[in-house]
Amino acid sequence: MNEVLEVLTSGGTVMVITKLIILAGSVAAVIIGIERALFLRGFAAKARELHEQIVRALLRGDAAIALHECDRSHVATAALYRAAFDRAQRPDRVADAVDRARREVIQALRAPLWVLGTLGAVMPFVGLFGTVVGILGSFRQIGMTGQSGFAVVAPAISEALITTAGGIAVAVEAVVLFNVFQARIAKEAFDMTLRSDELTEVVIDHAADVSAALSAPRAPSASQPAPAGAVAQGHA
Repeated sequence: MNEVLEVLTSGGTVMVITKLIILAGSVAAVIIGIERALFLRGFAAKARELHEQIVRALLRGDAAIALHECDRSHVATAALYRAAFDRAQRPDRVADAVDRARREVIQALRAPLWVLGTLGAVMPFVGLFGTVVGILGSFRQIGMTGQSGFAVVAPAISEALITTAGGIAVAVEAVVLFNVFQARIAKEAFDMTLRSDELTEVVIDHAADVSAALSAPRAPSASQPAPAGAVAQGHA
């Protein structure tokens, strides 16, 4: 631990700031990687299960059950089914509504990946900047001392090259995470497109059932208390 702190605090002010920026970039890449991994964990299985439940309910003519499954779901893809159901009375608008919802979900899945892409592109240059500053400092030291030679500049140059190595390492870390999540989200987007097409067809075919279920009064949940008038009548 002391060696790490010594590496971070060695050099001039510019070198220290550069090292801290590289360290912050590495921490940000790890945090985003963990957050996306947790978000996407089980996403495909939950989305597939929700789709099967809703489509099967619609094919059976149980539009009320399909609405219930959509309302109680916390999966991001539930927005597709809500958009389709909301346009059930206008079947010609269902496809456009589902497509807009699908693009919004895909955009939400990709939302933080721009940070990984930026880190992968910028961090090597940040490290190179630190190296250039360190080499300039070694030349300044030669001018001040009047001594030259490899033994004089080697310590300063080796210390300056640490920022380049750190920047490249963070860039590799960010690019690997970016590509992994891009591939995963691309697969989810393809599956979502197939489900959107099937959903559009089923909702259009059963638009009357969905419209009737939407206009029907929803039964109150068991956790909601009964109205005071109903309670009084029961006692009477």
